[in-house]
Amino acid sequence: MSVEIEIRQRLEASFSPSRLEVVNESHRHAGHSGDDGTGESHFAVLIRAEPLAALSRLQRHRAVHGALGDLNQRVHAIALDIG
Repeated sequence: MSVEIEIRQRLEASFSPSRLEVVNESHRHAGHSGDDGTGESHFAVLIRAEPLAALSRLQRHRAVHGALGDLNQRVHAIALDIG
């Protein structure tokens, strides 16, 4: 299963978002630091979910990274837009 699909599944299961976009941006970082050659090293995530809305910015980021679990170790960078 691709990392992109795993990110999507974990965030959907944890937060039931009203909006979720997961974009693989690895191609934009080819040859840069953190590019492991898998084509799954850099992602951008936009998530809108009621359970996250009342949290502070830091708490939202911690919650999302917590939901992603071991994927945080497999991905070099995840840009988050959380609301």
